[in-house]
Amino acid sequence: MGQFMGFLNIERKNQKERSPLERTDDWNEYKEAMTEKEIGEQAARCMDCGTPYCQIGMIVNRGTSGCPIHNLIPEWNDLVYRGLWKEAYERLSKTNNFPEFTSKACPAPCEGSCTAGFVSDPVSIKSIERAIIDRAFEEGWVVPRPPLRRTGKKVAVVGSGPAGLACADQLNKIGHEVAVFERSDRPGGLLMYGIPSMKIEKDVVDRRVHLLEEEGVVFKTGVNVGRDVTAAELKNDFDAVVLCTGSGKRRELPIEGRDLKGIAPAMNYLTVSNRHLLYGEPLPPDLNARGKRVIVIGGGDTGEDCVATAIRQGCRSVVQFGKHGRLPDRRTAGNPWPEHPNVFSVDYAYEEAEELFGRDPREYYVETERFTGNEAGHVTGLTTGSFKKNRDGREQKKWDADLVLIAIGFRGAEDRLFDDFEIQRDPSGRVILADEHNYQTSREGIFAAGDARRGATLIVWAIEEGRKAAAAVDLYLDDKQSLLKSLFK
Repeated sequence: MGQFMGFLNIERKNQKERSPLERTDDWNEYKEAMTEKEIGEQAARCMDCGTPYCQIGMIVNRGTSGCPIHNLIPEWNDLVYRGLWKEAYERLSKTNNFPEFTSKACPAPCEGSCTAGFVSDPVSIKSIERAIIDRAFEEGWVVPRPPLRRTGKKVAVVGSGPAGLACADQLNKIGHEVAVFERSDRPGGLLMYGIPSMKIEKDVVDRRVHLLEEEGVVFKTGVNVGRDVTAAELKNDFDAVVLCTGSGKRRELPIEGRDLKGIAPAMNYLTVSNRHLLYGEPLPPDLNARGKRVIVIGGGDTGEDCVATAIRQGCRSVVQFGKHGRLPDRRTAGNPWPEHPNVFSVDYAYEEAEELFGRDPREYYVETERFTGNEAGHVTGLTTGSFKKNRDGREQKKWDADLVLIAIGFRGAEDRLFDDFEIQRDPSGRVILADEHNYQTSREGIFAAGDARRGATLIVWAIEEGRKAAAAVDLYLDDKQSLLKSLFK
């Protein structure tokens, strides 16, 4: 472990952030790295406890507790404290294919389950993880490592989000020939076009994709499986197929006025914004927040990213609706450690809105009842009620709006592709597996992983899904010389 009683004697510090007024003028990452001295001090707070709950990675009371990819957190914390950075990177990369993604976009359930957090503040695990992978790239330790031999087996991975990339990486390391099919023009899935650059700059995604290509993974972009390439063709050309398409079927809001212009799904808005920044493509007038009164319906992370994006586009105002109430400032009796702490926080977008507009943009217990528009068929406002009843009944309120973004989640995998593969899904849209342990669907040689199987969830769950699906595919291919099988001899 680091320093004896370090978790009590050393104050927790988080990554520094650029000031809101500075960072809203650009699209660069809003967080800044700590110094080596600061990271060493934070690593010294790790207790190296007998049961490291930060690693458990399981669902407790419908929330994620600990790291789903079971990162060896106490080990690399101690190595960082002792200044053994390369060794820390080697331990980190044993369990995590893409620390440069998780250290930026993961909500860090590991910290919520940190044992130090039971009596003090948790260890700054996410900040330490970022420092390790940043140092690894700076020092040139992250280099292409193609497999020493090939098995002769071919696997198609459909979808290049975190699950698809992790699955492809693992299968390629074993020695199988892997082709990743992506319907967009660039690999990365939501890492590329969904998550704003303020959280993950796109050259970070490109860097990892180029490494995978140098190791032998083939990316086929602009290919819409089920239309450009059929399920039958993939099954004929490959020994196995893994469907990692994500949970792309969005939830809708079928209320009066939904067909008005200026109302759009959140992911459409974020995608065109990212494409505008990457390629200079003009923003469609109805998806440009400049000078507009913006309302975001949905209280999750995607909604928050819409708030931050609208601010950078120069919106006149922004409000975010949530159907739940404000979270408490501290854990309640019904949310004990090591569950993920459901507590109030002011994240990056809300801090920016407070600085620019003088108030937190979040409104609670809000239910949108109908949209209103003008003669041109464009939205001008909406009417809301309250999910929280009082003695006087449901309260109604009218809001002015020029742009409304719907961020109320997803309903599982999209229909067309899975219909082409003749794969069943449950009522929530998740793929039904023949055996939950081997990730294989009811169709021979067809596997499914990631959000398509679990439903929309955290990036770390997606990576874990991809890794496990790769192990299941390797066993299915029955390659006696595979690296995976040699571990069990």
